[in-house]
Amino acid sequence: MIHLYIGDGKGKTTAAIGLGVRCAGSGAKVEILQFLKDGTSCENKSLENLNIKVTPCQRSSGFFWNMNDEQKKCLKNETDCGIDYAQKVLQGECCMLIMDEVLGAVENELVDLQRLIALIKMYGGKKEIVLTGRKAPQELLELADYVSEIRKIKHPFDKGIEAKKGIEY
Repeated sequence: MIHLYIGDGKGKTTAAIGLGVRCAGSGAKVEILQFLKDGTSCENKSLENLNIKVTPCQRSSGFFWNMNDEQKKCLKNETDCGIDYAQKVLQGECCMLIMDEVLGAVENELVDLQRLIALIKMYGGKKEIVLTGRKAPQELLELADYVSEIRKIKHPFDKGIEAKKGIEY
């Protein structure tokens, strides 16, 4: 089954992780592949204790819109390898793969949409694949079995308040 958590609201990753925790609680193997994140979010420590493997697919950090062309090129090479890694995970005993922020990587042309679609078509009937990000292309909306939109009504960032450790990361 294919799950999409999309929208401009806070909580897409949190919802995906909650689903992963539920799945892991049933004894199933869950892995999380992070795109556009550097692997330092606080939840990763807790997830390790639950035997949920978290793998960032790039070393780069910082917001995409603040990167120069060379940094973006490097990031593209690293995130492209994320699809190869996802395929290896799905070929194994993993029951659920959460591809966190992969939709942002697609939107910024760091991950090829057609490669992602091919991966989903190959494994979506056999495994649970969870995708998060702000926007989903129409092709992914049509392939998905579950689509949940998380809409922002109000957020402290709009007032210039920076993200808080343990809350947003």
